[in-house]
Amino acid sequence: MGDKIDTSAEMAENAAMPRCHEVHSRPGQPCIETAARSLPKTPVDRKSPAQWAYERLILYIKNFEETLDEAHEVAMGFAGSDAGTIRIEGMGYFDPDIVTFYGEDQMGTRTQLVQHVSQLSVMLRALPKQVEEAPPTRIGFRLAQDLEED
Repeated sequence: MGDKIDTSAEMAENAAMPRCHEVHSRPGQPCIETAARSLPKTPVDRKSPAQWAYERLILYIKNFEETLDEAHEVAMGFAGSDAGTIRIEGMGYFDPDIVTFYGEDQMGTRTQLVQHVSQLSVMLRALPKQVEEAPPTRIGFRLAQDLEED
């Protein structure tokens, strides 16, 4: 009883809309649900696994950056790997299933990680920005802006 039957138009719209949900212990934390509304409206079934992972990672990075102060920048650690942490300077994907991260490791060495989407497991971290006088680098904003232009 009470089961709703969707029309074919509603089913198509629901398939195109990303679904997510978060609960935080501190009120006012930026939620990915709000950020998800800015995703390109391409139906999920028309996106490669790489594009779909790339777009959602951008949302998580941008959302994480909104919690940082002026003294910190976003970095990424790779769970289950000894790749360490890289300061994120760029990100991309290669259809159908590769996501690439560009940046520097903790020693300042140029780093590029190429990862299959099935292996993707990242941890976002706040690292002190490198140059005290410079404003923090906000890659999430640039990545999100690029998504909006597509």
